[in-house]
Amino acid sequence: MTKKDIVLTGDRPTGPLHLGHFVGSLQKRVELQDICKQYVMIADYQAFTDNVDNPQKVRDNVLQVMLDYLAVGIDPNKTTFFIQSLIPQIAELYFIYLNFVTVNRLRRNPTVKTEIQQKEFGENVTAGFLTYPVHQAADITVVKGNLVPVGADQYPVLEQANEIVRKINSLYKVQVLPEIKAVESKVPRLSGLDGKAKMSKSLGNAIFLSDDADTVLKKVMTMYTDPDHVRVEDPGKIEGNVVFTYLDVFDPDKQKVQELKDHYQKGGLGDVKVKRYLAEVLNTFLDPIRTKRLEFAKDPQAALDIAFKGSLQVREIGAQTLKEVKTAISLEY
Repeated sequence: MTKKDIVLTGDRPTGPLHLGHFVGSLQKRVELQDICKQYVMIADYQAFTDNVDNPQKVRDNVLQVMLDYLAVGIDPNKTTFFIQSLIPQIAELYFIYLNFVTVNRLRRNPTVKTEIQQKEFGENVTAGFLTYPVHQAADITVVKGNLVPVGADQYPVLEQANEIVRKINSLYKVQVLPEIKAVESKVPRLSGLDGKAKMSKSLGNAIFLSDDADTVLKKVMTMYTDPDHVRVEDPGKIEGNVVFTYLDVFDPDKQKVQELKDHYQKGGLGDVKVKRYLAEVLNTFLDPIRTKRLEFAKDPQAALDIAFKGSLQVREIGAQTLKEVKTAISLEY
C-alpha cells in the first residue's frame, strides 16, 4: 500500500457505530489514512433502502456516525469524508452498472441472501435493497477506489463490484476502472453479545462506541458464555464463549487472559467475575473514545461541515469518473 492507493470505505447511518465496526474496519482506517489516499463515505442512501418508513432516523444518524469517525481518530486532515446522497454521480454510475448485472446474479449474492433472511423480507424485498451491491460498486468506483477495508461478510459484494468493473473494461476495451481489493482486518468479524451472529445494530446484540460505562457493564452481564457452566466450581469451556472472545481482542494483557482461561477451564472461576473484568477492560478501551466524542458533539455543525466540504471535493472527482465511463460507453455528448 502506498499514497497511490485509493481507499474507499464507509458505513450506513442507521445508528451509532459499535465495537464490531471498530475491529472490523475503523481501526484499519486510522492506519490507512497515513499511507493511502482515503475516502470515508456515510452511506445514507443505502441506509434508506431498509428504512423507507423512517428516513428521519437515517438523517439523524449521519451526525452520530460522523462523531464516531472523529472520536476514533479518523483525521479530516488526512481523510476525505463525504455523504453518499450528496454525490449525484454515484446515482448515475449506479444506473449504468445495473445494465451489467442480472437479477439472478444479485439474488445469488451470499451477503444479500443472508441479509434478506435476517430482515425477513421474503418476496417483499425492494429493488433498492436487492441491488445495493451495484450501488456499492458505484460508491467505490466514483473515486476510483482500489482498496476497501471490509469484514468477511462483504467479500461477495466486492466480487460483484469487480465483475462489473471487468465487464466494462473488457467489453469496451478500456481501463477506465481499477479492480478492487479487500483489506483484511485483524478481526474480520466480532461475535454479537448472544454469540449466535456478528455484532449488529439490527440484531440488538451490540456494544456501541458511545455507550456509557454502566450500559457497557449491563450488556456484558448478558453475554453468552458456557451454558453448562452452572456452578463456579465446574470446569468451563472457552470455545464459543463470547466473554473470552472479547478478552482476546480487547485486553492488552495477554498473560492475564491466559491465566483466566486456565482457571476457568480448571473450575473455580465464575462467569460474573470474568464478565466484570471484561467490562473494566472494555470501559478502559472506550474511555478516550467517549471523551473525544463528547468534545466533538459540542459543535455538531462543525462535524457535519467536514462531511459537506468533503462532498464538494468528491463531486468534482466523480464528475471526471462519470465522464470517462460515459465516454467508454459512447454516451458522453
